[in-house]
Amino acid sequence: MTLRTRFTELVGVEHPVVQTGMGWVSGAHLTAATANAGGLGILASATMTYPELEAAILKTKERTDNPFGVNLRADAEDAQQRVDLLIREGVKVASFALAPKPDMIAKLKDAGLVVIPSVGAARHAEKVASWGADAVIVQGGEGGGHTGGVATTLLLPSVLDAVDIPVVAAGGFFDGRGLAAALAYGASGVAMGTRFLLTRDSRVPESVKAEYLQRGLGDTVVTTKVDGMPHRVLRTALVDALERSHGVATLAHAALNTVRFQALTGMSWKGLVGEGLAMKKSGERSWSQLMMSANTPMLLRAGLVEGNTDAGVLASGQVAGIIDDLPTVADLIARIVVDAESRLDELARLRA
Repeated sequence: MTLRTRFTELVGVEHPVVQTGMGWVSGAHLTAATANAGGLGILASATMTYPELEAAILKTKERTDNPFGVNLRADAEDAQQRVDLLIREGVKVASFALAPKPDMIAKLKDAGLVVIPSVGAARHAEKVASWGADAVIVQGGEGGGHTGGVATTLLLPSVLDAVDIPVVAAGGFFDGRGLAAALAYGASGVAMGTRFLLTRDSRVPESVKAEYLQRGLGDTVVTTKVDGMPHRVLRTALVDALERSHGVATLAHAALNTVRFQALTGMSWKGLVGEGLAMKKSGERSWSQLMMSANTPMLLRAGLVEGNTDAGVLASGQVAGIIDDLPTVADLIARIVVDAESRLDELARLRA
């Protein structure tokens, strides 16, 4: 298996396959399993306190000697402290859902880390590339969680045309055919969330995995009723109820979840307000959306950690409707790479 790309050379991994940083899902066990299988595993730190992140990094390092990454929130109250932690512990990759500013990128790069923001538009890729980002992950509308409305098949080439740094494709990938297709477009690899969630190494409750496996391609929905932003999730009775809700009841539920989120993370109220004001200033969210923002971590936790699908939300890419098994991460990555190589060999024979 010899799929070497600009991304594998940049990060130092064996295979051009990334396990994304999914809140409440991407812990030390899954991340280390991915790293040991030759892919890039990414810890999700947004739902961790600082001590929890510190412990997760140490646990991951105990379980693998291979490179791995940590996903950070650049606007978090303790973002600089977390950056210092990554540098001190020798983490290889810092990934971001919201783009970090140039000074943070420079600090990470000066310390030898690879900086990989996630983007949803070509103009965002151009911006972070100009700021010094080493690569980008671009997610099309098929992806789970917060997502845009442009399909990967159109978004990916637009980003590839806009930047000359390695581009990793996300949204709709689950097998070797997808990896071969992404490489044919010019991407340097693929990133997957739902496919890694549905593995034996994922610590998501088995009852929740079963819920995913029984769904079809039409059983996800993009809703703004979770936290005010477009969010792809499995369609459930709770999601249907949220879709019907409006006005004061929705905001009251969000306010309660804000209190719960603050208590769970230990984040100061000053920090929460500061993050909200920063998002409002950037024009990313309205006041009502800001009030709803704490819904996401708490509703996801109820579903993905506690296994309560009646009270929780299950973020999911559309690929859940075509996945029907729970392999180990090692088996998954091996078969993806072998299948991709086979597909690429078949394409090469067309020219012969």
